[in-house]
Amino acid sequence: VDMQSLVADTRALLDSNLRAEAGADGTPREVEWHIGTLPVLVADENMMRQVWLNLLGNAIKYSAGREKAVIEVSARQLPDGSQQFSVTDNGAGFDMQYASKLFGVFQRLHKASEYAGTGIGLASVRRVLTRHGGRIWAEAQVDKGATFSFIIPPFNDAHHKDLPA
Repeated sequence: VDMQSLVADTRALLDSNLRAEAGADGTPREVEWHIGTLPVLVADENMMRQVWLNLLGNAIKYSAGREKAVIEVSARQLPDGSQQFSVTDNGAGFDMQYASKLFGVFQRLHKASEYAGTGIGLASVRRVLTRHGGRIWAEAQVDKGATFSFIIPPFNDAHHKDLPA
């Protein structure tokens, strides 16, 4: 899976949604993207598309209160060959005291009236990454944004036995 292309496709979709939701003056919300070089790796493409759609979509959603959302996507290879990806935004952030609730089904750290959503996005992201032998975590400060990071280990049949062929 070419992660660079997946992120580019996801960004294009989200940007077009922002244009469709443009404010009364017809101007879409401004999003400044900083996307680093991302690798090609062995994974299920549709599942990875779901991961990026959730993480980048959340970065836009929770940056709604900013005049300009700034979203950074980066990757680095770890010594064991795993790839670590990070999505950082300048949005609402959250209190780390509640971080353990983030990846549970229907667990929300913000009121539904403030931010739309079903409460299953991050739970499904965690499930996808677990099926790939990986993991996800988040770091944030209230009103200072958040960083969601995940690791996908190098391809290993034992880690990927549950993936569709």
